[in-house]
Amino acid sequence: MYRLKLSVIFTLLNYVIGFSQGSLMEYKKANAVDSMFNNKVEHAPKAFNWISNTSFWYVDNTNDGNRYLIVNAEEKTQQELFDVIQLTAQLNSLVNANETVKTLKLEELNVDLESDSVTFNYKKYRLSYETAHNKLNLIDSLDNKSERDYGYWGSFYDETKGEPVNAPDSCKVAYIKNYNLYIKDLSSNKESQLSYDGSQGNFYSTHIKWSPDGKKIMAYKVRPGEDHKIYFVESSPSDQFQPKLQSRDYLKPGDQLPFKSPQLFLVESQKHIPVSTQEFNSQYGLSKIDWRADSRAFTFEYNERGHQNYKVIEVDGNTGKVNVLIHESSPTFIDYSSKKYRYDIADGNSIVWTSERDGWNHIYLYNGDGTLKKQLTKGKWVVRKVIKVDEENKRIYFTASGLDKDQDPYFIHYCSVGFDGKNFKRLTSENANHKLTFSEDYKYYVDQYSRVDMAPVSVLKSTDKGKTVMELQNGDLSELKNTGWIAPEVFTAKGRDGVTDIWGIIVRPTTFDPNRKYPIIEYIYAGPHDSFVPKDFHSYYWSMSALAELGFIVVQIDGMGTSNRSKAFHDVCWQNLKDGGFPDRKLWMKAAAKKYPYMNIDKVGIHGTSAGGQNAGAALVFNSDFYDVAVASCGCHDNRMDKMWWNEQFMGYPVGPHYAACSNVENASQMGGHLMLILGEVDDNVDPASTMQFANALIKANKDFELVTIPGMGHSAGGDFGERKRRDFFVKHLMGVNPPSWKEVYN
Repeated sequence: MYRLKLSVIFTLLNYVIGFSQGSLMEYKKANAVDSMFNNKVEHAPKAFNWISNTSFWYVDNTNDGNRYLIVNAEEKTQQELFDVIQLTAQLNSLVNANETVKTLKLEELNVDLESDSVTFNYKKYRLSYETAHNKLNLIDSLDNKSERDYGYWGSFYDETKGEPVNAPDSCKVAYIKNYNLYIKDLSSNKESQLSYDGSQGNFYSTHIKWSPDGKKIMAYKVRPGEDHKIYFVESSPSDQFQPKLQSRDYLKPGDQLPFKSPQLFLVESQKHIPVSTQEFNSQYGLSKIDWRADSRAFTFEYNERGHQNYKVIEVDGNTGKVNVLIHESSPTFIDYSSKKYRYDIADGNSIVWTSERDGWNHIYLYNGDGTLKKQLTKGKWVVRKVIKVDEENKRIYFTASGLDKDQDPYFIHYCSVGFDGKNFKRLTSENANHKLTFSEDYKYYVDQYSRVDMAPVSVLKSTDKGKTVMELQNGDLSELKNTGWIAPEVFTAKGRDGVTDIWGIIVRPTTFDPNRKYPIIEYIYAGPHDSFVPKDFHSYYWSMSALAELGFIVVQIDGMGTSNRSKAFHDVCWQNLKDGGFPDRKLWMKAAAKKYPYMNIDKVGIHGTSAGGQNAGAALVFNSDFYDVAVASCGCHDNRMDKMWWNEQFMGYPVGPHYAACSNVENASQMGGHLMLILGEVDDNVDPASTMQFANALIKANKDFELVTIPGMGHSAGGDFGERKRRDFFVKHLMGVNPPSWKEVYN
């Protein structure tokens, strides 16, 4: 009897050890998530490449290697682009490769139907394969090809440096000299000064635009703005022993901006016609300065500081008279960076415009004189993006969300509508998120659609009828499911108003057992410029899947204040970024835990990066009644410390008390729970001082927290080191378990 009881105890003990959360076994599984789930879905092409109006090629991934396929839409045929066995053999011989058909991967393919050839990159070589003759040729070595340097995103545009600009007929050239506009006749070499009012503090920009007929010039004066830089020390540079001081151009909310004053010049009479700035005298920016094709006028767009007024302005090319064609206004903010769209039809005879003025983002058509002609789309759904204006056939192609009451309102669907607002046509309807690739003439398109719980389906359709012409590929999840993979669950619950559906996903571990209790971790990014819960199929999510394997339920939610729903839904964020959609997130998780009692609503963690880092910090500063543990990476913990363009867009201008009210720094004394701050010491996206100021405020408030600063790292979630710290922090404080040693886990 004693021995029997002892054996039962040992059996139970082994069961607990084998399946305890946060164990070495689960850490090993978390480490293996990438290799465990990646490349386990067959027949899921990543891109479709049209090479004529009727033909395209793509790569079909299979367990036996990639298949390179070409499709003829007219003939409804699909075949191998080339003999991959022969190509592999020749490649091994020509460049001493050691490839098999299964391992062969070609990059930057270019298919030429006329010459029956395919050019591609393979490792350090550029090669050409003559498909008709099965012959492989070496074109070039890529050894000396340097990577493109895209530069720093926030560098100030230098208005004083620019090349002289030739007239359309190349007989004259315009340029800036001594802060003023000059022209030179290239045949006589005669120089003429056109402006006399430029100075060092209000100079003419080198961004000069001739009218298409060469008789006029638009040049603008610039009153410089503030020169604001951020500084940080790179402690461990790779090329020297001593640290480096780095700096970046970096405008912050409230800084003074440049002021631009467009001016009109008549070349033949050398007359300067000043343009009144009354309609654009509180500038965030002037953009898209362009002449009409017939030289009658030039136009530009004016974004008012604070983003509550946006105008399309036309300046008469003979008189300099200013005419406001479109004036968009909002009591909160205009989402100019992601929703605004403009297209001028027939040299400005009509203007296609998007607006949220009726509470939903829709398409409008204006007459050339600025009078509204017609609202082309309407309803309680949103236009996501205009993708083509077909002037010849008088149709507009666009993406939309929220068209179907029985579908996820974030799913992207494709539609078209006539210039008269009639003949609205849907190109997609399947219950999934869609991505279309059109032929150049828009007669055909490839529709690839998927959901987080459904593998990609790829079909060829005709634009005229929206019907399937050919089935191309159906994603196969068999091998993925053999790993124990569990599809994310889409879950909805009512938001704070009791009416609006809030959408998110639930990610479970492969060892999921409904009889166990799982702490919850929310991955958050509540930046108002978009929505962020995944809608396409992915086999794993870097921010969620590994954490789930440790024994957590991981969720992601789009609360109020994020984009792509109604304007009212979006406006929750205005001057109120601390809200972060938290009232909706809490209700969503409570509803999920009510349905699934294994979700431990009393143990909730959260993590995020950048704006998500600010949100994660705010979870413990403003919402510690619900959240217990947070890891905040590279967060903008006070919006006055972050980049101007993003923060003034949603927090407004001028900078007022609401900035301090939303600050994690100002309200650090309210922080409760366990907090880890992760910081890259050379982050030039969010000023690293923002995290350090938060840390300073926490210290002054006598708050316990962890600060992880990673040498040499920029804007990130912390890299491998940060990920290890994040996992251990959640395991220790949500599970109450001491994590296994790194030597055990990572060696």
